[in-house]
Amino acid sequence: MNKPILVTAIASIALVAALYASTSYAHHSFSAEFDAKAPVLLKGKVTKVEWVNPHAWVHLAARNEDGTSTTPWMVEGGTPNTLLRAGLNRKSLQPGTEIIVRGYQSKDRLCEPACKANGRDITFSTGEKLFMGSSGIGAPRDGADPTESSRKKKIE
Repeated sequence: MNKPILVTAIASIALVAALYASTSYAHHSFSAEFDAKAPVLLKGKVTKVEWVNPHAWVHLAARNEDGTSTTPWMVEGGTPNTLLRAGLNRKSLQPGTEIIVRGYQSKDRLCEPACKANGRDITFSTGEKLFMGSSGIGAPRDGADPTESSRKKKIE
């Protein structure tokens, strides 16, 4: 193997390793960022959706209990592919869509620039309820994950 090809191969491997490391660092377990003892129920309108890996984010203006104001929330879901398989897509989550999200607040409780939560399920004004796909290590076994019972059987 000549030297330029070897250098190119090593550079390519280093680039792939760096990209993999940054993706691994960005991905986390539920319990690293969210509090299973801090459930939230958010009702409001979608303001934006970020269809990005490793987790999609649904932004909404959630109505406060007094009903006169809203608070911005960022709700983490599963991967875009997971959401698509669950039935969520760009058409179903247009800005202005009324939704209810059940999930868990971030451990830091910071709300700058928005409050953050991990979404378990989303309910539309039609009554349709879909799993948001965010589960895994540390996520509560609350019945929202349709694969939960099959995973439990495999573990036992």
